[in-house]
Amino acid sequence: MDWIQLKDASQIEEIKTTSKSRPVLIFKHSTRCAISGMAWDRLKRNWKTEDFEKIQPYFLDLLSYRNISNQIAAQFDVYHESPQIILIKDGKAVYDNSHMGISYQDIMSRIG
Repeated sequence: MDWIQLKDASQIEEIKTTSKSRPVLIFKHSTRCAISGMAWDRLKRNWKTEDFEKIQPYFLDLLSYRNISNQIAAQFDVYHESPQIILIKDGKAVYDNSHMGISYQDIMSRIG
């Protein structure tokens, strides 16, 4: 998948800017968590190539970049969870969910 890897705090401003023209999705993933792995696999299986035209997806390796996860929580006023998805529009988090609540269909129904 061609998701943008979130590796630098400066990308948070990039996300805010991009979200003004199209929705942005952040997937926060813990590589040591089986539930996180399952949620990530389900999302990847459902993701379609044409979805990249509708939404800009980012992937955050939580164990490697916990400081960025903390900044995301503060910037977008969401409680940190893992795994977690955060949908951002117009520079603000408009939806987030975690664990088995992460649903491709639910995400896609909210981007319109």
